[in-house]
Amino acid sequence: MPGRTAGKERSLKYDLPTLRGDLFGGITSAVIALPVSLAFGVASGLGPAAGLYGAIAVGFFASVFGGNRFQISGPTPAMTVAMAVIVTTHASTLGEAFTVVVLAGLLQTALGLLRTGRFVVYTPYAVISGFMSGIGIIVMLIQVLPFLGAPTAAGGPMDAVRALPEAVANLNGGALIIGAATLAVSIFWPQRLSRLLPGPLVALIAGTALGVFWLTDVPTIGAIPTDLPELQLSLPSASFLARAFHPALVLALLGSVDSLLTSLVADSLTGTQHDSNRELVGQGIGNTIAGLFGGLPGAGATMGTVVNIRAGGLTRMSGALRSILLLGVLLGLGRYLEPIPHAVLAGILIKVGWDIIDWPLLAHLHRIRRDHLFVLMLTLALTVFVDLVTAVAIGLIVAGMAHARQIESLELDNVLSVPLLDRVFFEGGEGADAVDEYSARVGLVALRGAFTVASSHKLVNVIGKDIKDHEIVIFDFSDAKYLDDSAAMVIRQLLGVAEKSRTQVIVMAMSGSVEKTLSTLNILAGLPDGHVVDTMDEAREVALDLLSR
Repeated sequence: MPGRTAGKERSLKYDLPTLRGDLFGGITSAVIALPVSLAFGVASGLGPAAGLYGAIAVGFFASVFGGNRFQISGPTPAMTVAMAVIVTTHASTLGEAFTVVVLAGLLQTALGLLRTGRFVVYTPYAVISGFMSGIGIIVMLIQVLPFLGAPTAAGGPMDAVRALPEAVANLNGGALIIGAATLAVSIFWPQRLSRLLPGPLVALIAGTALGVFWLTDVPTIGAIPTDLPELQLSLPSASFLARAFHPALVLALLGSVDSLLTSLVADSLTGTQHDSNRELVGQGIGNTIAGLFGGLPGAGATMGTVVNIRAGGLTRMSGALRSILLLGVLLGLGRYLEPIPHAVLAGILIKVGWDIIDWPLLAHLHRIRRDHLFVLMLTLALTVFVDLVTAVAIGLIVAGMAHARQIESLELDNVLSVPLLDRVFFEGGEGADAVDEYSARVGLVALRGAFTVASSHKLVNVIGKDIKDHEIVIFDFSDAKYLDDSAAMVIRQLLGVAEKSRTQVIVMAMSGSVEKTLSTLNILAGLPDGHVVDTMDEAREVALDLLSR
């Protein structure tokens, strides 16, 4: 429950050990965020300063107003790739691009206020895995060009692939050496030393030293603003707002999924439970402020969050402190970041992209069920070769269809359609002695559990044939727990089948939501009086009366 986290936070005593943990968590996560946010800013097409602005704004406001006191927020691979698409295809100016970010932040805040956060956890893992693996591949493909010393491709990953032959032909050997050295440090830096000096920071220092003292003829970041960011507010036209709504909604949904999945990771590490709706509000505020001041949009950052927790961060102070430290770096040390080679950031991001790919699941592809495998690979392929919006939308649709097939078989297993021998069914009843002991004029259709649109179509085929074989059919809802509108309309179809075949229908033991659904849709309006009963004994009496006429 959301209140659980809030209650723990209120009862947490803020003492010297807590402050020390927050300081370590904030400093360590800031050290990791510096090279990564610079790299994400460059990769997005907005520049390294935008990455820092986003890390500061989203990180601070999401920590202060969000629903997870352990979470560290800032630019992430998914949000960076999405922003790169917006910059190249949905905005003609930087002002329009940042307007999309502001709108996305407002939509994200609205999602939190509307309490939709809990629904994100229902996203199928096959879609998440395929999408994140596709993001990892995109990040690596885009960074291959600056890794070789060439300018970043203006379009998406396929444009980078098309530009690769020219980049190889005009290879910058210095950039390749720097990028390879940076990547090697990122990969092989000992895990036991990462708590003292994080691998990305060591890689940044080592690669930059190569570029400053030896291989100087390589592309570098260049000038970075060292003042507070200016307000990027401009009044957009109504037509642009209409066009911007779609990419803004996608950005808001991506940021929400990214953040809440990171929150689940934090929950598992700390044994707490976050407030998902409050987290969306905090992330939305952070992204709105980031867009207003020219920052890259962000979300919950898994790597930063895990580092913060392991370093001892216990309260929102650690995330806020991280942002304040980054702001100090920006204002005081911005000019010292200008000589950083693009190849250094490319090497760091290639390692980040590799880590994003869901290798544990991909290593067991041969063991995954075929429908889940299809959803995963389809989402991955669409992410890389088409776009993020199409990948998520179609991935969710196909995953829903695959899930419906599974539910269909489970629901149909709960349908019992059997003939009832007259001599057994009417035994002991008035007039039972006159029945033919070999006849089975009454059929029983028992629906147990839940029935939805998944099984509604086949219910007609499964039950419809049995209805025609009997003079009377009893629909037993005593064990039915749920009936959606589609399944209820199928019941109406079955009543129509019974009417055409002159089969009498008795409905038995309706209750709760099943009765409400059938009554609301007026499904049983055509049944004669007395054909809706509560018990099997009453159904037996009605059936015997009908057969004796």
